[in-house]
Amino acid sequence: MEMKEIIRSIEEQKNLPNLNFGIKEKSEDFIRKLFYTLFDNQTAVKENLEELGKDFEVLAKLVCWEPGSPCQDIWEDYLKMLPGILKKLNLDAQAIADNDPAANSIEEVYLSYPGFFAIATYRLSHELYKFGLPLVPRLMTECAHRLTGTDINPGAHIGKSFFIDHATGVVIGETAVIEDNVKLYQGVTLGALYVNRDLRNVKRHPTIKSNVTIYANATILGGETVIGKNSIVGGNVWLTQSVPDNSMVSHNPQINIKNTAIDE
Repeated sequence: MEMKEIIRSIEEQKNLPNLNFGIKEKSEDFIRKLFYTLFDNQTAVKENLEELGKDFEVLAKLVCWEPGSPCQDIWEDYLKMLPGILKKLNLDAQAIADNDPAANSIEEVYLSYPGFFAIATYRLSHELYKFGLPLVPRLMTECAHRLTGTDINPGAHIGKSFFIDHATGVVIGETAVIEDNVKLYQGVTLGALYVNRDLRNVKRHPTIKSNVTIYANATILGGETVIGKNSIVGGNVWLTQSVPDNSMVSHNPQINIKNTAIDE
């Protein structure tokens, strides 16, 4: 195949006029600048907010290709929500510092904890998701997913003082509901029983009530599944049904230990 034919074939198959990878790059830059604005003590808030407003205007024009999209009017309303989002994020950071004995300072949590980065990115994207801004909220959380291994859909509803320890491998689906003071460990999945496009507008993911702890690699599935408040779900548990308040759920595998040393 000659070069001209290769070029023609590729150009013919590039048939999505709105597919622009610059949107992904600009979304990642946007979340990075948000972090500096909200957390970095050396960053001037006023100047950065002005820059963010301009960045958002560019992003909105790129993603709002549908007629009648509300994108152009979102920024001022979102701006007003940032102090409240920051208040929630400070509670999340404090929850991590209070619960993790390995945390040496609150600054360490902000700077180095992948769980905090994933939660913060989720909270900042969730409000844009609620406004109906297309694509950008998902790209923001996918940035956190790529960097931390934690996949939180921006549509999930998560309460105050949320703590993800170690974070890697955590999956939280779009319609999951997590109340206040919940702790998750690595590898936890809050997912759907099965995947079907017909379920798009149906609650597919579980509800986790307040003060629940879910240990590593537990899997909880289904939109009608509710984990009652103050419950503890042990590691490697597989749940597709609800449990009442104050429950202890455990998985007991059979473990065989054999001494392979030869007696002399």
